[in-house]
Amino acid sequence: MKKFKNLRDRVMLHPIMAFLLMSGLVVLLSGILDLFDASVTYNKINVKTGNYESTLVTVESLLNLSGIKYIFSNTVSSFVSFTPLSMLLIILIGIGIMDRSGFLDTIFFVLTKNVSKTTVTFILMLICILASLTGDLCFVILIPLSALLFKYGKRNPIVGIISSFAALSLGFGMNFMLSSVGSSLADYTIMSANVISSGYVISSFSFLLIMIVAIFVGSCLLTYITERIIAPKLGKYEVDEEIVEPKEKLTRREKRGLLLALFGATIYLLIFIYNIIPNVPFGGNFLDYSQTRYIDKLFGYDSFFNSGFVFVVTILFFILGLLYGIGTKSINNHRDICDFLSHSLDGIGKVIVLIFCASMFISLLKYTNIGALVTAALAKMLSNTNFVGVPLILLVFIISMISTILLPSFVNRWAILSGTVVPMMMTAGFSPEFAQLVFTVSSSIMYPLTPAMAYFVIYVSFMEKYEKDGTGLVKSIKYLIPYSLVILAMWIVLILIWYFVGIPLGISTSVIL
Repeated sequence: MKKFKNLRDRVMLHPIMAFLLMSGLVVLLSGILDLFDASVTYNKINVKTGNYESTLVTVESLLNLSGIKYIFSNTVSSFVSFTPLSMLLIILIGIGIMDRSGFLDTIFFVLTKNVSKTTVTFILMLICILASLTGDLCFVILIPLSALLFKYGKRNPIVGIISSFAALSLGFGMNFMLSSVGSSLADYTIMSANVISSGYVISSFSFLLIMIVAIFVGSCLLTYITERIIAPKLGKYEVDEEIVEPKEKLTRREKRGLLLALFGATIYLLIFIYNIIPNVPFGGNFLDYSQTRYIDKLFGYDSFFNSGFVFVVTILFFILGLLYGIGTKSINNHRDICDFLSHSLDGIGKVIVLIFCASMFISLLKYTNIGALVTAALAKMLSNTNFVGVPLILLVFIISMISTILLPSFVNRWAILSGTVVPMMMTAGFSPEFAQLVFTVSSSIMYPLTPAMAYFVIYVSFMEKYEKDGTGLVKSIKYLIPYSLVILAMWIVLILIWYFVGIPLGISTSVIL
């Protein structure tokens, strides 16, 4: 057994090598598919006209001259424009000053001193699920903070990384109201529904009732997996840093620093919140008024909140760390500020290399259209079936899960699938909202398990940072499988209960059309 373990450790690929290998496989596969003229024609809703049109998906080869040119001319630009990289670097600046000033140690002590470990985990899972409403931005904020929460709580920070990433990813299927992603999905759902029933609309709270149940049950299940499976498996975390005696109570300086930091942060947040409230004097300046729904005004692709949210949070973290440091005298001059700001960026070289390799893999996969080809093929296969009732629900469930592996973008996949799924389910007697619900929740099951998801590399990067012996890509995914399985079971049970009992999905929304 020991020899087998040693052999396994020797052959376990480092994530950097794994992404490079997958990039090579994408190049090779694209050439093979192009050689056989692989293509799929499917029916898609035209966004401008609202009518069906036949769409052809072909594979772009990376083994021909144009493909080779793409590799050499776009690899650098793909890395530079890779959103998770810039977001991570910026947010780590704010986390660095909060960490080094002592603010995080103090605030985590105050929040968790009279709370059990299980309760802390439950609250973290709940926060992560709710935070997924903001979209992909939450990954770069909550994953590093979760690691520090567990570290300062004398627990294994890797458990915090795994559980927070799982909850954030699976939380994309548990939004109590339409998120920015859900709103984009709803636009395609409405267009597809209008083919059967013109004038169809979807409200922001169409899934409220089932989501309230899912959020609570999901938080409990994720907590159970974390405390009973993941935490015991990983065991105690050994730190190289000097062991500090646990706090028993706050000192006078710490209380002063905490009050000063919270006061400054409150003022900052009040100003910001006022500017995202519409129809108030001098307010609402950070909203995109070209959109109709409030969630789109707030989180739409061209909104201030979407483009500047990470910097807004970084400034908040800076204020908290700076004022706490001033109050406790841990910051004495401008040199301390500069040193603290760069604290979380120490030793980040390997992370940047990892992100570079991941960005290249994702860019190449997107260019080849392999994910779109597979999704279109599944949509065409679905259109050739005559399933109704529960078999149709399960088939859509399976198709959505499979398509997520190579095309993780919810919106891009739904743009392909909605023209088939929504009319089929409406013809079978299901509402368009239910069709979107089945697609969203089934997609979220596979979302944390695919390396093609842009923010998966953030998860792997922090696993590498805290795991001294290194964590292979496969091992990182294996930690997430119990979470996906238990949420898969939860959603199947909830969907069947809602279907057979006839409980409303949300406000003025039902399973049956």
